Amino acid sequence: MTRAIVLGGSRGIGKAICDSLKSIDIEVFAASKKDIDTSNLDSVREFLEKNTRADILVLNTGGPEPKSFSDIIESDWKLYHNQLFLGFVTILQNIKISDGGYIFLISSSVIKEPNAKLIISSAYRAAFAEVFKILSKEYAQNNISCVNIAPGPINTDRTGELIEDVSEFEKTLPMKRLGEPKEIGDFVKSIIENKIKYLSGVTINFDGANSNYIF
Repeated sequence: MTRAIVLGGSRGIGKAICDSLKSIDIEVFAASKKDIDTSNLDSVREFLEKNTRADILVLNTGGPEPKSFSDIIESDWKLYHNQLFLGFVTILQNIKISDGGYIFLISSSVIKEPNAKLIISSAYRAAFAEVFKILSKEYAQNNISCVNIAPGPINTDRTGELIEDVSEFEKTLPMKRLGEPKEIGDFVKSIIENKIKYLSGVTINFDGANSNYIF
């Protein structure tokens, strides 16, 4: 049976992806923070000792609380350097993805439009997205597709933490609503279920037309 590992699979977008994949009879390991904490490289290495291969890998993790640049301290940079960048790098260097498999990165719209309140997230998510783009060419030689999904405003706990009045914020959006995690889950499912392989090395802006960038 096809095996998927979904990091951050116990809540939000990660859980929605897990639920969608289970509906097409994929064996899903919904890895929670108890299973792997990407900010802790010892935790990452321990996880990789038990999980050496996958057919589908979803790289997904939360981000830092909003802080202005002057309030960010050295330990913040080090923590999220691991969580948003080096942890993922270590996973890709040590886990075997089956030929014909898929790797999905759940990043953020901040990789295209940096956010002054989310400077750490903007920096490290963008940095890993560059690595992911480069690696997509190498993975393509084994028919492994790499898709970077960059969510905008999605109806998760994270959005509630970042936005004080969500209902008022929704009124400012083109679709007058937040995106639902299930929409991302079903998008990932549709790619796998329909064996779409040539869509690789791309970033999908999943934001309901909210962004201003073209590419």
